[in-house]
Amino acid sequence: MAAQKVLYDAIVIGAGIQGCFTAYHLAKHKKRVLLLEQFFLPHSRGSSHGQSRIIRRAYPEDFYTQMMHECYQIWAQLEQEAGTQLHRQTGLLMLGMKENPELKTIQATLSRQGVEHQYLPSEDLKQRFPNIRLAGGEVGLLDESGGVLYADKTLRVLQDAIRQLGGTVCDGEKVIEIKPVLSVMVGTTSQSYQTKSLIITAGPWTNRLLRPLGLELPLQTLLVNVCYWREKVPGSHGVSQGFPCFLGLGLAPHHIYGLPSREYPGLVKVCYHHGNNADPEERDCPTAFSDIQDVQILSHFVRGHLPDLEPEPAIMERCMYTMVS
Repeated sequence: MAAQKVLYDAIVIGAGIQGCFTAYHLAKHKKRVLLLEQFFLPHSRGSSHGQSRIIRRAYPEDFYTQMMHECYQIWAQLEQEAGTQLHRQTGLLMLGMKENPELKTIQATLSRQGVEHQYLPSEDLKQRFPNIRLAGGEVGLLDESGGVLYADKTLRVLQDAIRQLGGTVCDGEKVIEIKPVLSVMVGTTSQSYQTKSLIITAGPWTNRLLRPLGLELPLQTLLVNVCYWREKVPGSHGVSQGFPCFLGLGLAPHHIYGLPSREYPGLVKVCYHHGNNADPEERDCPTAFSDIQDVQILSHFVRGHLPDLEPEPAIMERCMYTMVS
C-alpha cells in the first residue's frame, strides 16, 4: 500500500529572509511546515544574500518606528536561542541639508517615539566621525540604535532552527505548479506536496507563481549594483574604529547608504538605493548589466563625503529589490 502523503499546515515558497522567518515562526507555533527554495542553499540569486544589512528605528513614518521596537526584541530572542551574535550596534548616521524635509520628519518621529538620537552640526559630526566630510549646509542625525544585521549568518541560523523545531527545508526544488482545491497542491521539479495554507515569499518570482492562478501583484523588480570601495588606510572604516552605518538623504535623486567594512577586508559597502527594471531569470545575461549612472553618482558622493576611500569601486556585485510599483 502506498504511503499516505503528508498534509502540511503551511508551505512557504522562497527561503530568503522573509520566508525563513515565516517558516521559523510557524514551526515555533507547532505547525507542520515545509520551506521550499528553487536554488541550492546558500545562493546569491535573490535579495537576502551577502553578509550585512542595516537595521534602524529611524523612519519618517511613526508606524515603522513603532514596529521596530518589536523587531529588535525578535532579533535579540533569536540571538539568545541560537547562542550567536546576529546584530552589531553601530548607530545609523543620516546625512542631509539642514532644511531637508525628510531629515526633519525623521527627527520629529524619533522624538515622538522616544528613540535615542543626536542632532550633529558639522563641527560635532567631524569630531565624532572624522572619516566623514560634510558639504556646506549639511548636518547629521544619529539614530543610536541603528546597526548591522549579519544577513547570511541569520539565514543559516533560521534554517537550522526550522529543522530543529520539526520543520522541513527543501532546496533545489523549483515550484512549477500550484493547484488550489480542497487543499493546495504544490508541484516542484522533484515532487508534489499538499498543504492547508500556502505562503509565497518569492520576491522577484512572485508574479510568475501567481499568474497561472489569474492573480498579479503590482510588483517591480530592480537590479541594484552593490559597490565596495577600497580604504586608503586599511581598517579605518570598521566597526571597531567607530564607523557607523549611514544614509544620505536628498544628496542624490535616491538614497545613498553605506555600512562599516566587513564583507571584504579593507573595503566599505556604499550603494545607491535604486536600480534598473530586471527580469530575475535574465539578471546575469550580458545584456542585463545595470546602467553605470548610479556608480557615477556614488563616485561623486564618495569623493566628496568619504575622502579616505578610493573614489572608484573595487568590487561590484548585484542584488534584486522587489518593490511595489
